[in-house]
Amino acid sequence: MKTRITVAVLTFALVVYFWLLGQRGFYLLETGTVVGISLGIGVLILPVIGVVLVVFELRFGAATARLARRLAQDDELPDDEGLTRRPSGRIERASADAYFETVRTRVEADEGNWRLWYELGYAYNLAGDRKRARAAMRTAIELAGR
Repeated sequence: MKTRITVAVLTFALVVYFWLLGQRGFYLLETGTVVGISLGIGVLILPVIGVVLVVFELRFGAATARLARRLAQDDELPDDEGLTRRPSGRIERASADAYFETVRTRVEADEGNWRLWYELGYAYNLAGDRKRARAAMRTAIELAGR
């Protein structure tokens, strides 16, 4: 629930920011000068790009949360309890890498299993590779939708 509130607050803040940015863009367009119109068009493009990115991120988060709920219903959420932790509570890199290797091997054996791809994304995240974690989660979302 905390995450949803945080996402809602941040999304609201972005909407307000995009609204204010859009107002400035229209103000620049109204100047009637070549420079003002050019800058106004540029400024108006930014909120459009921002809205598209926010929508993509919200859809990705919702799809990932749906998969997590499905795994939780079946009591199959990835478990990191056996991994070695630092005093701060963070998982040690060597332990995360070893976990990643075992999951990667299982995914290679069954590439059509969305549950394994979800776990691979989780393992990538533990190993600190956010880009590949997101890519693995996208694959899990795609496979689960079939």
